[in-house]
Amino acid sequence: MRAASALCATAASLILSALVAAPAGSATAGDSPETLGTAAAAQRAAAAGVRFGACPAVENLPEPVTCGTVTVPLDYAHPDGKQIKLTVSRVRATGKRGDEKVARQGALVFNPGGPGGNGMYFPLAGLMPEWKRIGAAYDLVGYAPRGVGRSAPLSCQDPERFAQAPTQAPTHPSASYKLERIAQARSYAAGCAKNPGLRHYTTLNNARDLDVLRAALGEPRLTYLGASYGTYIGSVYAELFPSHVRRLVFDSAVDPRPDRIWYENNLVQSRAFEGRWADFRAWVARHDDTYHLGTTPEEVLLSYEKVRAELAHRPAGKKVGPGQLQSAFLQAGYYDDYWPMRAVALSEYLDGNPKPLIDQAAPTPAAAVENENGNAVYTAVECNDAPWPTDFRTWDRDNSRLARVAPFETWDNAWMNLPCAYWPAPRQRPADVRTLPGELPPTLILAAERDAATPYAGARALHRRLAGSALVTEKGAGTHGIAGGPNKCVNGYLDAYLLEGQVPEHRSAACAPHPEPTPLGS
Repeated sequence: MRAASALCATAASLILSALVAAPAGSATAGDSPETLGTAAAAQRAAAAGVRFGACPAVENLPEPVTCGTVTVPLDYAHPDGKQIKLTVSRVRATGKRGDEKVARQGALVFNPGGPGGNGMYFPLAGLMPEWKRIGAAYDLVGYAPRGVGRSAPLSCQDPERFAQAPTQAPTHPSASYKLERIAQARSYAAGCAKNPGLRHYTTLNNARDLDVLRAALGEPRLTYLGASYGTYIGSVYAELFPSHVRRLVFDSAVDPRPDRIWYENNLVQSRAFEGRWADFRAWVARHDDTYHLGTTPEEVLLSYEKVRAELAHRPAGKKVGPGQLQSAFLQAGYYDDYWPMRAVALSEYLDGNPKPLIDQAAPTPAAAVENENGNAVYTAVECNDAPWPTDFRTWDRDNSRLARVAPFETWDNAWMNLPCAYWPAPRQRPADVRTLPGELPPTLILAAERDAATPYAGARALHRRLAGSALVTEKGAGTHGIAGGPNKCVNGYLDAYLLEGQVPEHRSAACAPHPEPTPLGS
């Protein structure tokens, strides 16, 4: 993309008009300061473009990935005030120009979720067979949202302290343990407050940043794939900038209803993880001849609890306690690819070999800074986005009740979000995501029926709120994030939409689940 200095005034004017002056999205006298600020920032970004070049070594991205930056205002109500830079990565479409079999279609921008996820790696997806056709047609573009990585990074705690291990993780915590966690939450919130401009790290601003990125890439309309929390950014974008949408894919959708953001969504998520934890234990029980952890889900649970009790008294490798065990097995609730290796770790530990469990669950010192940064952004965005209960008695009541039926993740989820009870920055009112017929082009929602991180009810809610959207369901499956994965049926709908703009007939479709994992010998 050429810089503004290389454009004559007439050409620059034409580009700005094409990119940011679409009638339905242009500023009017009644627009908010943030709307006007976004339009001004997009104009500047369209003129500047993105100077892509070799990626800094810290990104660890090989050729042909190139990197650049996009400048956005910290505060969109004051677009000429403090500016921050977002890092961007790209691989050009691999299809040859003039090839009738490949219609080049501009940039496909990806957000991996979080909040706090870093999408800089996304262009490498084009190397995978499942993404080959999409990578031929689109420039694959990833980015680090504000606060993440090198994009005006946030930190709320010393990374070494954040990664401190071993830790406990009681499913039914005592009163003294609750007081300890309250103190930790207050301290973490106070640490976050030391970041200047903390209140500007929000989903609304993430959506505005996305529009500035669109303009910087030279795209009149946005083509976007958001996974997990990235779907919430996409749905807010659709609400704020419907005329700037070309194609939107929502992969594993967050429930966007304002009364669910974010406290209620986390309670619903904890309940859903209990079901996914049961799915994992049932799979292990079906393969008892391999793992010897029990022939029923209940027997597998007893094996897990035995390991947890032993780690509480004697942490494996002096680093893996119940907290690290729970975190490792929570990953199995997200992705069934983890099931075989987690089952091996449990089985080997009970046979006297703790090494696989240590390898899989012990904190990695090299990742401490990245993990703390991701958690800081997660906390800032979720706490800023919406009101939260400020009386711990509300948290105690709701989570104690839920933990009776869903003990696996309930309290760990509560502790992760508890800083929001003591948050120092102003809370916003969540956007009321809702579009009318004709406001948006067709959009595509992908969802696994037993997804725990973003329960299926959220996909249905988003489907109802975005007029003209289509919902593709992977039945009986629970892996989080299904675009470009092992399900050929799902990928067929994704390709048809991104490459041809086609959505399923009747705005809905179902796919059989992808195959279960193959067990690994212990």
